[in-house]
Amino acid sequence: MKESANQIIFGRHPVVEAIQANASIDKVLLQRDTRGELEKELRHLTRDRNIPLQMVPKDRLNSLVRGNHQGVIAFMAPVGFQRLENLLPLLFEQSAMPLFILLDGVTDVRNFGAIARSAEIAGAHAIVMGRNKTPLLNAEALKTSAGALRDIPVCRESSLPAAIEYLQQSGVRVLASDLTAEERLMDIDLTGPVAFILGAEGRGISPSIAKMSDQRFIIPQRGKTDSFNVSVAAGIMLYESMRQRLG
Repeated sequence: MKESANQIIFGRHPVVEAIQANASIDKVLLQRDTRGELEKELRHLTRDRNIPLQMVPKDRLNSLVRGNHQGVIAFMAPVGFQRLENLLPLLFEQSAMPLFILLDGVTDVRNFGAIARSAEIAGAHAIVMGRNKTPLLNAEALKTSAGALRDIPVCRESSLPAAIEYLQQSGVRVLASDLTAEERLMDIDLTGPVAFILGAEGRGISPSIAKMSDQRFIIPQRGKTDSFNVSVAAGIMLYESMRQRLG
């Protein structure tokens, strides 16, 4: 994954102060052998704000920053993150019919940007992901999305399974694509509150997450290739939901 230096802040006090000020931070890298108050404080701050914290070797930090990083680096996100628990009630208050994209292990920045672009165009209300195994929300993602990431909310939750349960308890059907499913995407009613799960390239949706879905469907295909690229599949799902909703 490309990591741009102009999105980096480093040093113990600058990073801690940025987190405490609720700056939009994509992730924090902490030197692997760090111990003591800094480690405890960063673990507490990042956990409370659902910011990914990665323990990395000193060489990794040295390759990213020429100055004295003091064992910690933070990557700034070009857009802010929202909370699903704040967004969903607002949608219902506005009589909107929620449409969400759930990312399960999608880490490729270009796929993420392309998904965001399709989601915004098709009228999706948010992209939801967990705290771990997430794509960088950086300048490359923003560029690939053609600016859509400035317009569509991104919700980074502490746990994707917990987010799915919250959606289901709120009346949102969670759907997953499955090559072994019998029901086709276009035969499912997508006019109600819906969330599509998208899995990582190659691995797909993890079994534990797939089991949580309310319904599985297949995107029909004729060729010999195993499946559509995840961003292309997202576009197909989103377009079909938009087509049905437009009547």
